[in-house]
Amino acid sequence: MLVLAIDTALAACSVAVLDADTDTVVAGDSVLMERGHAEALIPMVERVMASAGLDFEHIDRFAVTVGPGSFTGLRVGISAARGFGLACDRPVAGITTLAALAAPFLATDDTLPVVAAIDARHGNVFLQMFGASGRTLIAPRATTVRDAARAVAIGPARLVGSGAALIADAWPPGEQPPVSVDFAAAPDIAWVARLGAVADPAVAEPRPFYLRPPDAKPQDKARIARR
Repeated sequence: MLVLAIDTALAACSVAVLDADTDTVVAGDSVLMERGHAEALIPMVERVMASAGLDFEHIDRFAVTVGPGSFTGLRVGISAARGFGLACDRPVAGITTLAALAAPFLATDDTLPVVAAIDARHGNVFLQMFGASGRTLIAPRATTVRDAARAVAIGPARLVGSGAALIADAWPPGEQPPVSVDFAAAPDIAWVARLGAVADPAVAEPRPFYLRPPDAKPQDKARIARR
């Protein structure tokens, strides 16, 4: 199975083609960026496909990160993946950024809990805690850094993501400190592809996964009357 994976949900624009049968990344590219995903994505897809020597008809499945993350960025990736899937008549699997961040750590050792945390700004994080065999210990949520630290400080754990250091700095005194703290601005696109290869597209739908409303809100004062 060949999987084309896309990630534009956080601080990177990433694309990869994975041969799931051999667990080999045929071609891939990733560039750190806070903005500009819409302009960068399609040319990157074209370069990766050319490097892989593949046409879209060879792709068996598409995978895309669905959030939590940037409201604008994740919609760029989801729109592209859904468009490719529709044009090629192929399934599209949506993968959360939290699951993709935790995946390589769980693959290395799934007996030690992993906390995936994304900096949501203003003293908040997006958070999910995974336990043995990847089962969810703490469901995805948006919470304050302080509350996040208190919630996950229940034993040895590994922290990963752009919010990992924030939680480590707020760790409750007297509790066992994190086993490791790893910064990651965005998921490894190879793991987005791997998760996409095993996901059920009927369940893992390519729809935005929001944990809080957008910061920008419609103006509700001095409205212009509509006829």
